[in-house]
Amino acid sequence: MKYQPVIGLEVHVQLKTNTKIFCGCSTQFGASPNSQTCPVCLGLPGALPVLNRKVVEFAIKAGLATNCQIAPRSVFARKNYFYPDLPKGYQISQYELPICEHGHLDIAGDWGTKTIGITRIHMEEDAGKLVHSDIPGLGSGSGVDLNRACTPLLEIVSEPDIRTADEAVAYLKKLHQIVVYLGICDGNMEEGSFRCDANVSVMPVGADRFGTRTETKNVNSFRFVKQAIEYEIERQIEVIEDGGKIVQETRLFDPNSGETRSMRGKEDAHDYRYFPDPDLVPLVISNDWVDEVQLSLPELPEAKMQRYQAELGLPPYDAEVLTASLPLAEYYETCLAAGAQAKVAANWVMGEVTRGLNDAGLEIAACPVAPEQLVALLQLIEKGTISGKIAKTVFDEMWQHGGEPAKIVKEKGLVQVSDTGEIEKIIDEIMAANMGQVEEYRGGKEKVFGFFVGQVMRASKGKANPAVVNELLLSKLKG
Repeated sequence: MKYQPVIGLEVHVQLKTNTKIFCGCSTQFGASPNSQTCPVCLGLPGALPVLNRKVVEFAIKAGLATNCQIAPRSVFARKNYFYPDLPKGYQISQYELPICEHGHLDIAGDWGTKTIGITRIHMEEDAGKLVHSDIPGLGSGSGVDLNRACTPLLEIVSEPDIRTADEAVAYLKKLHQIVVYLGICDGNMEEGSFRCDANVSVMPVGADRFGTRTETKNVNSFRFVKQAIEYEIERQIEVIEDGGKIVQETRLFDPNSGETRSMRGKEDAHDYRYFPDPDLVPLVISNDWVDEVQLSLPELPEAKMQRYQAELGLPPYDAEVLTASLPLAEYYETCLAAGAQAKVAANWVMGEVTRGLNDAGLEIAACPVAPEQLVALLQLIEKGTISGKIAKTVFDEMWQHGGEPAKIVKEKGLVQVSDTGEIEKIIDEIMAANMGQVEEYRGGKEKVFGFFVGQVMRASKGKANPAVVNELLLSKLKG
């Protein structure tokens, strides 16, 4: 490539508080339009904001988890602009003195390990939203729903350290994983709880000055972020090579076409006329409070992954897969608490459980097989009651119709046959019917052994104990 992309991401994280950032209105998603509002979030004259302490606590957690410095003093500012769904005509945010600065995250991929700097994390309120639809009695039109106005957000701004769409997605996934583990965000991208603005520019390879950037707003899926960035890189290169100039602007991503399109000219900071909010005093955070929050942090993904390898003996791949999602890690750890062997449980959670979820389009929280039921199934294998192959049949039955594994095994007659006399009889019949293969084996063609194992298992309808089958077969074939 003759051009080097330069990418920075601004991620908006909607915080999982019960009430809004500056008032006591509920933050519940999906309520009737404008039913969760008050004079403060409607921006009515004379209404004064009061800061939600939980929002500050969540911001400190995010800063600590992303290696940021927590500011002992930060200030709220008014960011002035007009949107139809911004009732005050300004947004309460932070500008010159944010709560967190100078952090970083490490991402890994085909490029190795790379550190992405985090410029700042600041607190702010969300705007409302426009609803474009048919309005009863009025026909087609637009309405304003201000339930979301004043909902607490963290804006996490990266340094322009990202160079490819794949790096951008890796950074976003890492950040998403952390805020969900912290319990400060539900991570629901479809509902807008975690969304991203992508700043993209290109410059000639070897240049030391960034090109003019565009900002693609409010992209709410990892796949769409990748598509939007890749499209914007190609578009900008094409414009430059055709002799044109990139315009600093805000763009929207169209998921149907996979393209970005111009929305409006992009403002600079001075256009927003930031100034300290006169209704909110500066926020002072003591070292004691930061220490208290530090002690309350949960085990984060990287620490959990290292523990799975060191204490449970799991391979790095298993540890990475099982910690990728907090609900999946919690499911796995519930299996361990119920008595499952670490590696056996890992194999089943990454195998049958994950496969079933993917096929059914379910999240782990909706898994039809509870961790305790899975462990009960694994214990039947360990006791020799059923074979691993039969266990998969039992698992499918549990998935489709529910029920306890021991009861399913009993009702369907799936108990494993370990009686040597019964298995010997099956082996003798199969050897008598396949003397040619017996002679081949005795003549040195040991691969024929697998043929006999398959025949015995088929004749026993999968119930014969594989270990007993192997031992008896080996003895009889050698004569």
